[in-house]
Amino acid sequence: QVQLVESGGGLVQAGGSLRLSCAASGISASIYSMGWYRQAPGTQRELVARIGVGGSTNYADSVRGRFTISRDNARNTVSLQMNSLKPEDTASYYCTAFAGGVNYWGKGTLVTVSS
Repeated sequence: QVQLVESGGGLVQAGGSLRLSCAASGISASIYSMGWYRQAPGTQRELVARIGVGGSTNYADSVRGRFTISRDNARNTVSLQMNSLKPEDTASYYCTAFAGGVNYWGKGTLVTVSS
């Protein structure tokens, strides 16, 4: 059974930092592209960042320069370091793994940024 479990969400003041982690089980993360999406209430889920099998990365314009995605294939994890957080970053953040037309999702972790 494939599971993606996110952790690290919480409440932080604007300008602060959080580090999200996603632990994958039931798959070998090394053969999957991994990513983070987020969804705020009343909005569509949007891509935040993703990292390919070879380590290539891409980011949403709104987070580029503030967020960094990384992966540890030995530990089957992907992380998202979030710095200079803004109130508009408030959302539930979801980890995803995708390859060969198959897409797995975690249940999400809530990030709240207070002004």
